[in-house]
Amino acid sequence: MMLNRHLFLIGMPGCGKSSLGRRVARETGVPFADLDEMISKASGMTVSDFFAAYGEETFRRAETRALAEVTRARPMIVSTGGGIVMREVNRKIMRGWGTILLIDRPLEDILGDIRMEGRPLFRDGGPEKVREVYAQRDPVYRAAADIVLRNDQGYAAAVRALIRLLRDRFDVP
Repeated sequence: MMLNRHLFLIGMPGCGKSSLGRRVARETGVPFADLDEMISKASGMTVSDFFAAYGEETFRRAETRALAEVTRARPMIVSTGGGIVMREVNRKIMRGWGTILLIDRPLEDILGDIRMEGRPLFRDGGPEKVREVYAQRDPVYRAAADIVLRNDQGYAAAVRALIRLLRDRFDVP
């Protein structure tokens, strides 16, 4: 099934961008891309290792390149990194090429099941760092989003809600 524009999934690490996007793409036949996976594949290292080796600024530039690359492909569901919205250039790219969907998961739910060691920004700061990043990013997520999808009723409910949204807003069967 084809979308007529990309659907960019934004939100905090642990909100469900990758897992929901991948599952919904599989169930609907809509193509899917994960920017973190693209960066890992291109660099030959995990996002954590890339962050450690080159730093956040270099990672953010790689993220912008991956985002631009996705826009050249046919429209798809795109899972973005949690910090992508913090660069205005990325917000402009996403606005120009698609619809921005915030997956809004309560902070306490994220804290309940996020693995800190796999998240470069959170590894050393623990829950306090997650709260700090959430406070910085949440207003930017909300300002950037065309649509907000609540993810507070569990994974299965979020999958159903995203599929329903694709059917209602994007004419995906």
